[in-house]
Amino acid sequence: MAMLLLFPVLLLGGCGDGGDPAVRALQGLPEFCREVLPRVQAHQATLTQPSGERFGGTAVVGAVGEMADGINAFSLADYTSAQHQTFLNLMTLVRLDESLGFQPYLARSWEFSPDGSEVTFHLRDDVRWHDGEPTTAHDVAFTFLRATDPGTAFPNAAFWSRYREGDEGVEVLDDHTIRFRFQPHAEVLDTWRAMPIMPRHLLEDVAPADLRSHPFGIRCPVGNGPFVFQERRPGQSWSFVRNPEFPEALGGPPYLDRYIFRVIPEQSTLLAELLTGGVDLYVAPTPDQALRIQEEEGLRLLDFDFRSYVFVAWNSRRPQLADPRVRRALTMGINRQEILDGLLMGFGTVADAGVPPFHWAHDPEAGGRVAYDPEGAAALLDEAGWRLEDGGSVRTDAQGNRLEISVKYNTGNQQRQDVAEVMQAQLSRIGVAIRPEVLEWATLVEQINDPVRRDFDGVVLGWVTEFRVDDRDLFHSSGVDQPFHWSGIQDPELDLLLDSLQVVMDREAARPLWQRYQERAVELQPLTYFFYPRRLAGVNERVEGVRMDVRGEWVTVAEWWIPEAARGSPGEG
Repeated sequence: MAMLLLFPVLLLGGCGDGGDPAVRALQGLPEFCREVLPRVQAHQATLTQPSGERFGGTAVVGAVGEMADGINAFSLADYTSAQHQTFLNLMTLVRLDESLGFQPYLARSWEFSPDGSEVTFHLRDDVRWHDGEPTTAHDVAFTFLRATDPGTAFPNAAFWSRYREGDEGVEVLDDHTIRFRFQPHAEVLDTWRAMPIMPRHLLEDVAPADLRSHPFGIRCPVGNGPFVFQERRPGQSWSFVRNPEFPEALGGPPYLDRYIFRVIPEQSTLLAELLTGGVDLYVAPTPDQALRIQEEEGLRLLDFDFRSYVFVAWNSRRPQLADPRVRRALTMGINRQEILDGLLMGFGTVADAGVPPFHWAHDPEAGGRVAYDPEGAAALLDEAGWRLEDGGSVRTDAQGNRLEISVKYNTGNQQRQDVAEVMQAQLSRIGVAIRPEVLEWATLVEQINDPVRRDFDGVVLGWVTEFRVDDRDLFHSSGVDQPFHWSGIQDPELDLLLDSLQVVMDREAARPLWQRYQERAVELQPLTYFFYPRRLAGVNERVEGVRMDVRGEWVTVAEWWIPEAARGSPGEG
C-alpha cells in the first residue's frame, strides 16, 4: 500500500516492451535522482499507513505560478516554493503559532545565554528524512555552513549578518544539540522559522556553487516534513504523498493520501477549474473572481491578512520632492480607501506605514497625520511654497517651476496602472500634475535601481515583508547607493531607530522604538503606502480542515481531509 501510494509515477512508463517501467522512469532523471529515489521508495515501502475515517483522498491546489525554486532551501526566494518547503516537505527548527509566537518544531526546546550572544537548540530525536536516515544536529550545522558560505550565494544572506563566520558560529554538542554564536540581535528565532533544514548526507559532497541549481530541488527533493515528494511534471504539477512516520507530537501523519499542486497560468482557466471540480483550491483569485466564488454553492472564499503592500516611492533627490511637506501632501491628497474599494473590491486595508497590521509592533495611530485630507494637503503645499494661482490648474513655486511629477509603473500590471491613473485624477484636484509612464519591467528596474541614474520621480511598486520587519534596505543612509533605496532619504533619527531595532532583543523594550520609527517614517513620507491587500483563496467545500492566515495558505495542509463520501474527484485517479 505504501509503495503504491508513493510512486505510482514510476508505473506510467508503460510496459509494452516488457521492460521494467520503474527503471525506465528513473532513466529519465539525473544520476543523483536515480540513486536517491529508490532509497526513498524502499524506506517508505516498509512503513504502515495510518487508518481512520479522516485518512484518504487527494486534494488539488491550483495556482498561476510555478514553484520556481522547488524544494531547495538554499534557493529560498519565491513565496510559493518557500511555503511548500516549510509546510509540506521540509522542517524548520521553530514555527509560528496563530498568535505569531514561536513554538517548537524540529527543535523541541532552546535557551539563550545570559548575554544574548548564543542560542542552544535541543532537537527532536524522532524525525527522519524520507529515505529513513535520522535528522540530526549535523544536518542543521550543514545547513548553516552552506547558507553562510559566499559560494552558495544564498539569496537571504542578511539572515546571517550578525552570526560569527563559519565554524566559529556553530557548535554541534551531540546528535541532537546544537549551539549558534552571534552578536546579540532582535528576533533571533525568526531566522530559524524561515530557514528549512537540508539533508547533509545527500548534499555534503555538492560544491556550494552548485547547490542552488542542483537537481535535488526540482527533480528529487528528499525532505523530513509531513509530505513526501512523489513527482514533478515541469510547468504542470507537483505531487506529494503522506509521510506515515511524521511524529504524533507534531500532529502526526497528514490525513490526505496525496496532495497535488497544479500550475494553471490563466486565471480565467483557474476559476473554471475550481467551478467544475478540476481543482479543490484556487490560490489568489482576483477580487472580482472572489465575489463570484462567494456566490457559488459548494465553494467558500477565504480571505486573510497577507504580508505585501503596494506603494509609491518618491525620489527625494528630485527638487520638487525634496521637502517632506510635499511628500506628506501627496499622500493626504490621495483617497486611498476609494482606490482600495475600486481596485480590490474592499479586500484589503489602507496602509499607513511599512509595519503591517498583523505585526506585533504595528501602531494603528501612525498614519493619522496623513489621512485623506485634500484641504490639509493644499495648505501644506502652500506652506512649502507651491501655490495655485487664480484660474490655474497646476501649482508653481517662486521661480515659476510647475509641480509636475512623473509616476512610473511596469507593463502587464493592471493594478499598478490603475493606481497611477487614479492618483493622477485625484491629485489634479489640489494642483499637482501627475504624469503616468509605463515601461517594460527590465527597463524600469534598471532606471530605479541604478544608484547613479535613479531616473524617476515616483514609481508604483509592491513589497513583501518578512515577519521580522527590517526596512534598512529601504531607508538607512548607509544604503543610499544600494538598489532598493529608491527614496534617497537620509535622516539621522531614522538611521538610529533602524539600527536600534536590529539589536533590542526584548519585544516590550523595542515597542516604543517601533512606535517612534513609524511616526518618523510618516513625518518623512518617503513612500505613500496605498494598501495591504487581503490574500484570497477559493475552496471546494468537500475539503475540510482548510484554514489560512498570515502565515500562509499551506499552514494547515497536514490537517486537510476529505470525507469518504466526497472522495473520487478531482485528481483521485
